[in-house]
Amino acid sequence: MALVVRTHSADGDFSRLRAEFELPESFRTDVLAEAESAVMDPPELTGGREDATELPFVTIDPPGAKDLDQAMVIQRRRAGFRVHYAIADVAQFVRPGGPVDREARRRGQTLYLPDGNVPLHPPVLSEDAVSLLPGEVRPAVLWTIDLDPGGEPTATRVCRAWVRSTDQFDYETVRAALRAGTPHPSFAGLPELGALRRELAVSRGAVELQLPEQVIAGDTGNGWQLGMRPRNDVEAWNAEISLLTGMAAASIMIEAGIGVLRTLPHADEESLNWLRRSADALGIVWPADASVSELLAGLNPRLPESMALYACTTRLLRGAGYTAFDGELPASITHAGIGAPYAHVTAPIRRLVDRFAAEVCLAVSASAPVPDWVRAALPELPVLMNTSDTLAARVDRACIDQVEAWMLAGLIGGTFEAVVLRAEEARAEILVENPPVMGKCTGANLPEGERITVRLTAVDVHRRKVSFERA
Repeated sequence: MALVVRTHSADGDFSRLRAEFELPESFRTDVLAEAESAVMDPPELTGGREDATELPFVTIDPPGAKDLDQAMVIQRRRAGFRVHYAIADVAQFVRPGGPVDREARRRGQTLYLPDGNVPLHPPVLSEDAVSLLPGEVRPAVLWTIDLDPGGEPTATRVCRAWVRSTDQFDYETVRAALRAGTPHPSFAGLPELGALRRELAVSRGAVELQLPEQVIAGDTGNGWQLGMRPRNDVEAWNAEISLLTGMAAASIMIEAGIGVLRTLPHADEESLNWLRRSADALGIVWPADASVSELLAGLNPRLPESMALYACTTRLLRGAGYTAFDGELPASITHAGIGAPYAHVTAPIRRLVDRFAAEVCLAVSASAPVPDWVRAALPELPVLMNTSDTLAARVDRACIDQVEAWMLAGLIGGTFEAVVLRAEEARAEILVENPPVMGKCTGANLPEGERITVRLTAVDVHRRKVSFERA
């Protein structure tokens, strides 16, 4: 029987964590005033925009989401597929250099905490006027991508358009509809196309780690608890549509010699050799002619040795960043984790850089000059995004650590089953299976990829630290 551990209702106040990271509690009055004004009198909203409201767009997001960046229609065609991908047109509501723009540059991205998010834009924009909510006509950046029967893109078009989302789905409702054989026509082709794109990702060397994700459930009144959520097929297929669009955007910018890419250097030979030794130590057979991508794709993610190798592979994915260019192409333009050049353009409500990258693609596709305000911002975007990415990762980890400490505070001395993910001498990173906690463990003989019994030795709620030893 699973151990259910829920924090006490007195716990669950993340205000100390918010103060520690100096997260803004609200928007300044000038930011809110400009956002309200943009909604009441949107600039440049009436001209130069195609009418695509006849397309039955749908959104697929986590349950309860209101900041809906993307809506899709996937059509099967005799020659393959056509993907219509509508992205919220944030730029039409944000005046360059104005209060909303300046505040968005300061924040970088939306931060998600268990008791509420810290949005990039005021909610009147992010959860209302800009969001692709069902039943509402919205301005969008519309990507139309044609693909051959094997899932390879053959043509890309991007323009501004009016769109209307017809339905809002979450991952589970999409899964249920697919299982029942009654999918919405707009995502009926998602499993086939998503699977094709996954195969192409493996062939081009994309590295996907299928480690389950720690998620926080509950609320402040009833306490919090942790769960472990494996990534399901619908999420993977949905992500492939976003990746497809990001790779198309990168191609446009590279050909034009201007833009901003999401980049990751290729792993060096030393790191690859280290990973081969780790696989050998875990008893995982790595064929000489198999790439990292092919090896990982063939593993059973439920096996402890697979989870350990996924954890080891994170070493190959260090060094991700943003690369801006205007004129000469940079030396490195590829994202090694994706196996291709890639750009962020599909989440402008939640991420700053997407608004600027989309404007580059729109201008290039229309054979128009890239706007001066976009060109001027390019050099600073990598710093702004790297800073906000670091903060987001720290906040995410702190929230998980805090709930872990709250959950385990009354269980000191208890024993648990765990998988050893990474080990160095007499110290290891472990994944406790029930409750799902990641922590540090000390002790002799800590073999990677094996299940062991551990004892909880200490919990520091204020420092968000938990310690284990091998039992």
